[in-house]
Amino acid sequence: MNWIKTRFLAYGVLLGSAGVKMLTSDDAKKAYTHITAAVMRGTDYVIKTATTLKENCEDIAADAREINDTRAEEKEKKMIADAKAVLAEAQETL
Repeated sequence: MNWIKTRFLAYGVLLGSAGVKMLTSDDAKKAYTHITAAVMRGTDYVIKTATTLKENCEDIAADAREINDTRAEEKEKKMIADAKAVLAEAQETL
């Protein structure tokens, strides 16, 4: 039973050593470089998309504020017109 464990340990060390050599090879370095470049391109795309989204949200918020300001002005004008009508009616009855 001990030989089996020793054999598995030896295989593990052998595979580990081969794996380290593979991971540190020039081909692996090229692959890491290409993967990193792809991630950077993806990051640039995400940042660009987020910036566009933020600008659109700011435009929407500005338009919404403008709509609300216009409605508030119209409501105030209507209240003033209604008050003038009430005053005019009250003066006619006197």
